[in-house]
Amino acid sequence: MYDETRGSETTKKRMISLSVQKVKGISSSHDQDLLAVEEPLEIRLGYYSQGKRKNKTISITMRTPGDDLELAAGFLFTEGIIKSYDQVKNVRHRDLNNSNIQESNVVQLGLRQDIKADLNRLERHFYTTSSCGVCGKTSIEALQLIGCPALTKDRPIINSATIHRLHDALKEAQTVFSQTGGLHAAALFNSEGELVCLREDVGRHNAVDKLIGAQLVEKELPLHDRLLMVSGRASFELVQKALMAGLPILAAVGAPSSLAVDLALNNDMTLLGFVRENRFNIYSGEWRIK
Repeated sequence: MYDETRGSETTKKRMISLSVQKVKGISSSHDQDLLAVEEPLEIRLGYYSQGKRKNKTISITMRTPGDDLELAAGFLFTEGIIKSYDQVKNVRHRDLNNSNIQESNVVQLGLRQDIKADLNRLERHFYTTSSCGVCGKTSIEALQLIGCPALTKDRPIINSATIHRLHDALKEAQTVFSQTGGLHAAALFNSEGELVCLREDVGRHNAVDKLIGAQLVEKELPLHDRLLMVSGRASFELVQKALMAGLPILAAVGAPSSLAVDLALNNDMTLLGFVRENRFNIYSGEWRIK
């Protein structure tokens, strides 16, 4: 199901080699070290207003190059700007500096002429990102206005032994992280614990947006029979993005935040933390774990 050979050329662009001095004990030596690439990506939205075509910069995010089109689509979906990929006319890199268009750090997603863009929904983005300590009640109310799909009430039911296998499966599939140690990962699994899709990025939220964007393009949403595993902690924003994609289970290697737990409880999502070393904590939705 998961293609391990995917994106070998793209993988090379996500890393750079740097000469460093390595110190061990009282000895040192010069050697090459691989670093994860971090570059800005500007996401633009093309839409029609009063019969006229307009372009607007929606977000500038620091990301690892690769899967940029999926990142843009996933971000606009999880922010509630688009409801399905059928609303998208095109999504492409913009060549602004006479450079190779595939190397551009600008992506524009164009909506169909009959689709009205509700840009007011983006106001939520400015106070829910980067783990800021804003008012939880206000954040959750703003999310409810976007309209997350209701989660399934009868599935999936996952065996705890399956949960125990997820961490190793995630690590084995993180090709860039294994060489740099500098990327987060978001992975999609089925109810049997088989890896369906994985994306990596320097930003946890970007990795999730890339993953959801890939499923959006393939018209696989909502993901009611899937499980999302993230390599870091579970923040409010990651729970929000998972809910927008209809994911009933979110598992994290690290800890969840209090607001993430509140949001999961309010939506009957199964939220797992510290999923590693043959253990995990269930913070909400324990009925899905057998």
